[in-house]
Amino acid sequence: MNSPLIRLIDFFSALFGLIVGAPILIVVCVLGLFDTGSPIFIQERVGKNKKLFKLIKFRTMSLSTESVGTHLVNSSSITKLGSFLRKTKLDELPQLINVLKGEMSLVGPRPCLFSQDELIFARDVLGVFNVRPGITGLAQVNEIDMSTPDLLARVDSEMVAGFSIGMYFSLIFKTISGSGSGDRIKN
Repeated sequence: MNSPLIRLIDFFSALFGLIVGAPILIVVCVLGLFDTGSPIFIQERVGKNKKLFKLIKFRTMSLSTESVGTHLVNSSSITKLGSFLRKTKLDELPQLINVLKGEMSLVGPRPCLFSQDELIFARDVLGVFNVRPGITGLAQVNEIDMSTPDLLARVDSEMVAGFSIGMYFSLIFKTISGSGSGDRIKN
């Protein structure tokens, strides 16, 4: 996961994705201005070696939504545009900027909030913070989210330990083809 080859693939894939996806980025930003008035969502997350970084996403929830794990947020907080962005996974597109900057990879453990102590502890014990977090990963395609921190940390650790270039492309393909529905939302 920390190989120069993966970093090179990440960099050029993110650059290509941002260039090709520029029209989508612009359209979603304009629609987001009408939806919430603030289309971009930036939040501090825990990255490689537990270093904090600013994750960039499209806003999918109302501005008044508390900054907690998605599994703790009420479904009424998600906007109509946000619901579409989450279903299509387009809300993740701006994270290509984080990949370009080297803060994230396309594949890796999803970055958690600095307030998710149980998950941080479990990941720290298992060495999950030794790699860059990712836009997608093994847990995501298997619909394991941050509501089960010990299980999530174990699956992340398994992914890190068994990582290969084949797994990298397989997880990207599974994500693009619709595997995993994202973090659960409280009803």
